[in-house]
Amino acid sequence: MGHDVTVIAAKEEAFADLNEAAAQARARIHWISLGQLGTCISLMKEAGVTHAVMAGQVKHTKIFAGGIVPDMTFMSLLARLPFQTTDGLIGAVAGVLKDHGIDLIDSTALLKPMLAESGVMTAREPDEEERKDFEFGYGMADAMAALDIGQTIAVKHRAVVAVEAMEGTDEVIGRAGHLAGPGVRVVKVAKPKQDMRFDVPVVGLATIQAMRLAGASALSIDAGKTLMFDRDAMLASANEAGITIIGREK
Repeated sequence: MGHDVTVIAAKEEAFADLNEAAAQARARIHWISLGQLGTCISLMKEAGVTHAVMAGQVKHTKIFAGGIVPDMTFMSLLARLPFQTTDGLIGAVAGVLKDHGIDLIDSTALLKPMLAESGVMTAREPDEEERKDFEFGYGMADAMAALDIGQTIAVKHRAVVAVEAMEGTDEVIGRAGHLAGPGVRVVKVAKPKQDMRFDVPVVGLATIQAMRLAGASALSIDAGKTLMFDRDAMLASANEAGITIIGREK
């Protein structure tokens, strides 16, 4: 595509097979620890990087569980933050990159075919009760996402069963199944003012596997704002289990 690529990988999160992928793309790869923001910036500037894309996930819990040893650049950033929310933290990182002449771009820019489409994507359509639970859940999930708490809730019989915070979608689904049994509906939304540069909602085969274990029957995701990894396998698994998936058009 005419781009020279440099990969900066987080030792604590990225998989080792990223080395092979980088080699195939003839891209230089550097492994750093979480919190080494200054090193990250130095490596990108040495490579002449002007645009960057965030890929993958850094679990927010690592900030509180001793998973990050911040360098001086990252410590300075943290000291300026009034709240350590996802938007606040990653948005501040984007600001620091911008100060160094590096623009963080839409993380889905090269992944448009993986975005959820509008409407029903599975063989089975939601039944009336599932649609009612979705409609109930949207208002709750949108409000929660607007507060930057989480992006997923589980609903059953127009009652919120479980709410996502830092633990992640699969854990919410598992907890919901434990609390309410089969028949839980899962609603995952983008933030009302979703910054497509980071923290874009993601679902995949693991999401459906968690739903199958929990006995969850239906999943709603936001069309055009949610990435679907392993899409074919994900939809095949959902169809096999009779799970319905819809893309909400906001």
